[in-house]
Amino acid sequence: MSARADIVIVNWNSGHLLAECLASIRTNREGVDRVIVVDNGSTDGSLAPESHAEDWIEFDAAGENLGFAAACNRGAARCTAPFILFLNPDAQLIAGGLPEALRFMTSPEGARVGICGVRLLGRTGAVERHCANFTDPSTYVGQALGLADRLPRVFTPHFMRSFDHLESRVVDQVIGAFFLVRRPLFEQLNGFDERYFVYFEEVDFALRAKQAGWDTFYLASATGYHYGGGTSEKVKARRLFYSLRSRLIYARRHFSPAGFVVTAAATLAVEPVSRLAQAVLRRSLDDAGAVLSAYRMLLADMAGRRTKGGR
Repeated sequence: MSARADIVIVNWNSGHLLAECLASIRTNREGVDRVIVVDNGSTDGSLAPESHAEDWIEFDAAGENLGFAAACNRGAARCTAPFILFLNPDAQLIAGGLPEALRFMTSPEGARVGICGVRLLGRTGAVERHCANFTDPSTYVGQALGLADRLPRVFTPHFMRSFDHLESRVVDQVIGAFFLVRRPLFEQLNGFDERYFVYFEEVDFALRAKQAGWDTFYLASATGYHYGGGTSEKVKARRLFYSLRSRLIYARRHFSPAGFVVTAAATLAVEPVSRLAQAVLRRSLDDAGAVLSAYRMLLADMAGRRTKGGR
C-alpha cells in the first residue's frame, strides 16, 4: 500500500486562493487521505464550507485568529495518516508532486528524513529559491547593516540564494508553504512552538528535528506551485512586527545569551534606522509608516511581556 498524507491548510482571509488550493488537491488527490482546513476567524467569506463540501475535506472554524503555529497544531491533532503536509492557501499541488515526495520519504534514501520540501514554481513559472540556513547572530547583524547579501562569508545568509534549487539535497530548512513531515516526529516534538504567532515556527521545528537526529530534504524531482505573499501582503506593519518578534523569540531560545544580546541590539537599535533610511531613499511614506508602526507594536509587546514576567 502506498504512503498517505493528511493535508492541513490554515486559512485567514485568503480569498480565492483557498478555493484554488482546494481545487488543485481535488485534481491531484493521489496520496491524500483527508484535508483539514483550520480557519483563523476569516471575515472575507473565503471559508464558505458549503462551496467546498466533500466528505474528505473537514473545516474547523476557530472563531478567532489563533496564529499560524497554533492553527497548524490544531489541524494536525485531527490527522491520522503517517504523514502531514502543511500547505499554504497560496500554494497548489501539481500532478505527481505529493506522491513523489511520499515515495521518497518511504524509500531507503529517505529513512532519516523527517521533513521534505519540493521544487516550487512562482507566479512566473520560475523556480523559487526558498531553502534556508539555520541563522546565527551574524545573520541579523548583516541584515541590520544591509550587508548580508554583499558579504555572505561574513554574515550567515538566511535564504540559500546561491543554490539554484535544481538538484535534490539535504538542507537546514524548507519553506512552510509545502512542509511534509512524518506525523510521529511531529507528535514527538509536540508540534510547532505556539510562541511563534507566525514566522519562524518552521525554522524552529526544523532545528529541533535536526537536534533529534532527523534531516530536512529538498526534493527537486517533485514540484508544486507557490504564488507567495497571500494575505500577509495586506498588513505590512503587522507582518513586520510578527517577523521581528518571532526572530527575538527564536534567538532567545536557540542562541547563547551573548548571541541573543547581539541579535536584540541589531534588531532594536540598528535595523529600524536602516529600514527607515531605505524607505526614505525609495520615497515611500507607506513603508516608513509601516516600519514605525511595527516597532511601536514590538516595543509595546516587549513591555507587556516584561510586566507579565514572560520571555
